[in-house]
Amino acid sequence: MTTTDTLAPEAAGAAHAAEAAHAAEAAHAAGADLVVGPVLRHIHAVMGTMVSFDVRIGDANLNAAHLALARACARLDHADAVFSTWKPDSPMSLLRKNAISLDEAPPGVAKVLELCVRARDLSGGWFDPWTMPGGIDPTGLVKGWAAEQALDELRAAGVRAAIVNAGGDVATFGGPEPGLPWRIGVRDPWAIDRVACVLESPGAIATSGCYERGSHVIDPRTGRRETRCKSATVAGPELWLADALATGLLVAGEAGLALIEAVEGYEGYVISKNGSVAMTSSLPVAG
Repeated sequence: MTTTDTLAPEAAGAAHAAEAAHAAEAAHAAGADLVVGPVLRHIHAVMGTMVSFDVRIGDANLNAAHLALARACARLDHADAVFSTWKPDSPMSLLRKNAISLDEAPPGVAKVLELCVRARDLSGGWFDPWTMPGGIDPTGLVKGWAAEQALDELRAAGVRAAIVNAGGDVATFGGPEPGLPWRIGVRDPWAIDRVACVLESPGAIATSGCYERGSHVIDPRTGRRETRCKSATVAGPELWLADALATGLLVAGEAGLALIEAVEGYEGYVISKNGSVAMTSSLPVAG
């Protein structure tokens, strides 16, 4: 079982990064970057977080799987180089400063902004990159989108199953064993060593929370840093949308679950600030 950790529109918190870095060092020392039987595992530092890969190779060519993993990491690095709002010369930073036009930006920028429009509409405006300080900021969607791009490289290589966990944005296909779904644990926001619930992945699960970094998510309706719940999780077929909807749901709180319920194929789960929970009707809770 994989556990999703803090999910925010920006990079993961320092505590999570340090914990993930320690895990990466231990994995490397144990040779986890190499194939052990039918499994290929790797941890890649990018976008201010650690992205972990678990690949079940099956009948795929071993060299092809290694090459696909390298391409997956390159996809993540490229997304970081293009969309980072922390790098002053990235195309996204230049676009925010009106130093380049959208036509001059890499093609992926227009695609991501198109997805942001769709996510804004489906979230009822609770996710809105155009209301962020400093100009448009698609960070709350782009990490999930990039993780899906990485997963596509593995799928194209013919591996049996894979999971990509980008700091809590989880994209999957197949399962740990034939016929079994990936089971994703949603972290208890008050205890790093406990899970609040376990979900069966329908392809993507994203969790957004402020329990490591404090209140840093902007309410697009007020412009203030505020949320109406402690943790928000969205499960569905595509991670770019689950990521954006989870960000919006964190701001909207329990009232936002009706919006999630209206999006075909997506389900939501909210942990309130007093510890109570609420969810949509068909949340894929593991039995």
